[in-house]
Amino acid sequence: MSDAVPTSPAQLKRAFLLAVLVVICGVLTTALPQTQALGVIPIRNLLKNSLHVSRESSAAFVFWTMLPWYFKPLVGIVQDSCALFGSRRRSYMLVGSVLATVAWLVLDVTPHEYHALLVVCIAINSAMVVASTAVGGYMVEIARASASSGRLTSVRNVVEQTTNIIFGVSSGYLAGLDFSWTGITCAALTFLLVPVAIWGLVEPRAPAQRGTQYFAAARGTLLRISKARALWTAATIAFVFYFAPGIQTAEFYAQQNDLHLTTQQQGTLVSMAGLFGVIAALMYGALAAKRFRLQTLLLGCIIIGASGQAAYFFYYSYAGARVIDSYSGFSFTLAEVAIMHLAVRATPAGCEALGFALMMAVRNFGLFGGDWLGATLQDHFHLTFHILAVTNGALSLLALPLVLLLPMAILDGRDAQTPGSAANKAELAT
Repeated sequence: MSDAVPTSPAQLKRAFLLAVLVVICGVLTTALPQTQALGVIPIRNLLKNSLHVSRESSAAFVFWTMLPWYFKPLVGIVQDSCALFGSRRRSYMLVGSVLATVAWLVLDVTPHEYHALLVVCIAINSAMVVASTAVGGYMVEIARASASSGRLTSVRNVVEQTTNIIFGVSSGYLAGLDFSWTGITCAALTFLLVPVAIWGLVEPRAPAQRGTQYFAAARGTLLRISKARALWTAATIAFVFYFAPGIQTAEFYAQQNDLHLTTQQQGTLVSMAGLFGVIAALMYGALAAKRFRLQTLLLGCIIIGASGQAAYFFYYSYAGARVIDSYSGFSFTLAEVAIMHLAVRATPAGCEALGFALMMAVRNFGLFGGDWLGATLQDHFHLTFHILAVTNGALSLLALPLVLLLPMAILDGRDAQTPGSAANKAELAT
């Protein structure tokens, strides 16, 4: 456990409330102003209607812009092992947010050419990864110390889904404006993490380290993570669930080409999905995480999540799209919260940033790699959007038998268990 984690009951309570504040602000400022959030409709619209790229090229652009997120575990190793200016979390948040702010402003003066835009978007995400990893590591530290992995993961997902509500309508609106407003807006939002990290995150100064100590600490972190069988099983579950041939790009093209929606209507659908995602995350954290075993939650939520993807088989009108996107937001969030809940419980002590970063890297690679696969299948094998959706839902269910391979000490856990319970001890000592 990090030196930043308090031990007395009063300190734990205060730290948990502070962590909630930091997680809310941290997730908001690293999730909302992303190329795949507030920038998603302006960027996809620019690629499709100005540069006239194919579905496959559009999905490939998104996959490669997310490249830094696939290497998030490497950032986690550095942050867990090496203090920056005497801090393991706050300094990385500050550096990441400042660099991301600058990169978003650079996007405004970048020529509208496929590869030039790609390079700058990769730079934006590289800086975002640094800040996001620090937020995730801090969240896992506090969740472990306060036995609140389900609740704190739920808080994170409530904020993440709230950003979907915000960026859905906002991204659709920005797509109708000059592209430069996207960079300006995202830069301003990204910079908000700077004052939050300075004034809201309190941590004792990390001990000074020499060069050899950095490598020794990193080696110890890698050794612990390599022996974490539960975490690697959890990562496999996440990959199988997310990598099923994705439909994000296919949906975007279907909305414009088949349903003839405006960018504002597309944004509205994203916001509706986000709203129902917030409801799902609240239900999970306030009710389900305390009442049901994690095994029950994982099995049930994965099935519900797969059904939400398969529901796009009935995607034939704007009226129907509003119902389906809302249900998809609800069902997909349930599955995502359950998988991230598992990630927090399965992460070994001392590997907080690395463990959560590993799960997020697997999640992002599976999600956007699967999307590229889905777009390629459409362009080369002429699969309809509706068949692709059913395929996605069916293959996501392959994650179910893998849940049974997890240790029962993790699967039996519920949130807010008494400190002496076996499941709680497993969470604190994994």
